[in-house]
Amino acid sequence: MDEKDLVKAAKKGDDQALAELFQVSYPFLLKYLLKLTFDLENAEDLAQETYSKAIENLSRFKGASKFSTWLISIATRLFLDQKRKQKREFTWLKQEKTVRRLKWETQNNNQAWDDVMEALGHLEDDLRVPIILKHYYGFSYEEIAKIVKVPEGTVKSRVHKGIKTVRKELNPVDEEPSNLSKTLRQ
Repeated sequence: MDEKDLVKAAKKGDDQALAELFQVSYPFLLKYLLKLTFDLENAEDLAQETYSKAIENLSRFKGASKFSTWLISIATRLFLDQKRKQKREFTWLKQEKTVRRLKWETQNNNQAWDDVMEALGHLEDDLRVPIILKHYYGFSYEEIAKIVKVPEGTVKSRVHKGIKTVRKELNPVDEEPSNLSKTLRQ
């Protein structure tokens, strides 16, 4: 059977046809993933995940391209998603390390470190900076917009979103919300 016949059979539930499609495409897919990852174990994991997604979405394969091309597109998306996740995790870990170091230095210098600083330390920079400029230093939204080079409306929404996030972190669900603006000015 050729590839199109194998795909048709696999869509109808023929496990043997699906296995043959995978067997034929595996070396090609694995070599591609090795070039992306430079890690055999990760490439094999991504290949397995690619096949899992292919099985889930086989009915969506229209046959406009080769089956191997479709697998490559799935594998590429999985790889890019993995890289984005790793980048987010690395950024988070780096930020956590910085917050812990700052807390340690502050406490060793007999300075106050409160829960608000802890909560602010967990915010992304684009939320934390406008909050600090607004609530610690009293800059207007217009001034902050000029400093961070974003529209004033964006600054307002970032301050609002950031304060909402900090409040959520500081106040367990069953407690009443505190006056965060007052706390931030202290």
